[in-house]
Amino acid sequence: MDYPEITASIRALTDGETDAVALMATVVCEIHTAHPFADWTGFYRVVAPDLLKIGPYQGGHGCLIIPFSRGVCGACARTGRVQIVPDVAAFADHIACAASTRSELVLPVWNGEGRLLGVLDIDSDTPAAFTAADEAWLVPLLAEVFARAE
Repeated sequence: MDYPEITASIRALTDGETDAVALMATVVCEIHTAHPFADWTGFYRVVAPDLLKIGPYQGGHGCLIIPFSRGVCGACARTGRVQIVPDVAAFADHIACAASTRSELVLPVWNGEGRLLGVLDIDSDTPAAFTAADEAWLVPLLAEVFARAE
C-alpha cells in the first residue's frame, strides 16, 4: 500500500475544508478504495454523551448506533486509544455488524480543540489484516485532516 500517495490525495481533496461530515466522506472513500484489506470503512460520529451514530461509510450496511460501552468502536471512543483487533472473535463484547468481519482497526478522531468527533472503523474479512504501520500512517493523518473540523 502506498501511504504517501494516499496521504497526498487526501490532503489535496480536503485542503481548506472544515465540515466534519464532508471530511469523513472524503477520507472514507480514499481509504476504502486504497486499502487492500478494507471490506467496510466508515466513521461513527459522537452524537450524544457516550453514543456513536453511523456516519459516512463504504461497504455493506453498518450498525446504526453504538454506545461507548459496547464493541471495538465503543472501546476506542471510551478510551481514546486505537484498537487493532486481529481476531474479532477473541474480542469480548464485539458487535457483529457483518458476520464476515474477521479483523478490525478503529481510531479515535479528534479535532484541534481536543473534542472527540467520532471513530474511524475499518473492517476486514481477512484475519489480522491491519498492522502498526496502518496505525502509524492514520493517526497523524487524521489529526491533520480534522484539526479545524467543526
